[in-house]
Amino acid sequence: MKSIWKGAISFGLVSIPVQLYSATEERGVSFRQVHAADGGRIRYRRFCELEDREVQYAEITRAYETEDGELVVLTPEDLAELPLPSKKIIDVVGFEEVGFFDPIQFSRAYYVKAADAAAAKPYVLLREALKRSGRVAVVKVALRNREAPALVRVLEEEDVLVLHTMLWPDEVRSAQAVAPDEKVTVRRQELDMVDSLMDALGGYEPEEFTDEYREAVEALVASKEGIAPLPKEAAAGEERGQVIDLMSALEASVQAAKDKRGGTAAPRKKAAAKKTAAKKTTGTKKTAAKKTGTAGKKTAAKKTGKKTTKKPRKAA
Repeated sequence: MKSIWKGAISFGLVSIPVQLYSATEERGVSFRQVHAADGGRIRYRRFCELEDREVQYAEITRAYETEDGELVVLTPEDLAELPLPSKKIIDVVGFEEVGFFDPIQFSRAYYVKAADAAAAKPYVLLREALKRSGRVAVVKVALRNREAPALVRVLEEEDVLVLHTMLWPDEVRSAQAVAPDEKVTVRRQELDMVDSLMDALGGYEPEEFTDEYREAVEALVASKEGIAPLPKEAAAGEERGQVIDLMSALEASVQAAKDKRGGTAAPRKKAAAKKTAAKKTTGTKKTAAKKTGTAGKKTAAKKTGKKTTKKPRKAA
């Protein structure tokens, strides 16, 4: 992975030099535009509308369009000299509980790496403090010509810090227009049946999911090249018409899910987690009892006696 940003995390008087790496990558299907008549590639060229000629990328700079349509040219040097504190600093402004933020606010994720050996100690200190408190650090950071709120949390599986950039509150659209207009009520029996359907369907198993669209496109390309015949289309399921009897539809869905899993509902993960936790707790109690010994008996004997932001203007 290639580092996309270098700076420091700053909280209080502590500064941790860090580097950021993109934590995710999309692997969708990529198409090229071609001329339908002969398959020739379609190319885009950059033309200056005043000189009516093609210009090289090195000749191009940016401009900000004002409300009256005027273009104000901004050079890379102008942007580099912006008086922006978050330009090279991930500024910690507070701490919140993990579940405080709605996932709709999240944008991109970046792995945070200590920049050098000297930064390892404060890096681990922040990581362990976040793990112990169960909280995340709320920060501000400027990445890719945009300042944004973000949070820093611990990815416990890898014991590494992750930075999630977020949207500003005014960038999240209201959902009032898409909520049901009429007052709808549901019966307890219907909720119980949905619970049964959840159990029958089970949880999310990443290895069971594949990008079927990408696979279908790759198979189509292979058939066009004569490498392999195009697979036959899978048999379509039953047509889904309008649901007349909701309970009947739910019961049929539960049975279909059970049949798919061999006639049994998938066990609830929460229950399994509780059992595991119980085992750990029991083991911990036994160990603690052994370590306490006589000292524990003596101790027992003694006890018996918000922020506003400006809307960004459209950039050219």
